[in-house]
Amino acid sequence: MYQRIRELREDKNLTQKQMGEILKCSQRIYSNYECGDVDIPTAVLMKLADFHGVSVDYLLGRTNKID
Repeated sequence: MYQRIRELREDKNLTQKQMGEILKCSQRIYSNYECGDVDIPTAVLMKLADFHGVSVDYLLGRTNKID
């Protein structure tokens, strides 16, 4: 899951700081999400999925289908 979140961010040429601003959290918290150091709250997963136009199942690695 964490690799997918990072790849989606990098595909949009966004920094971790920019993603933190989008999600209303610090760069450090967002970095912890990407590294898998902390569990990503459900509400944040939903925001990430909506922002990137993918399903939560895709983020979680339950499917390879993007939509």
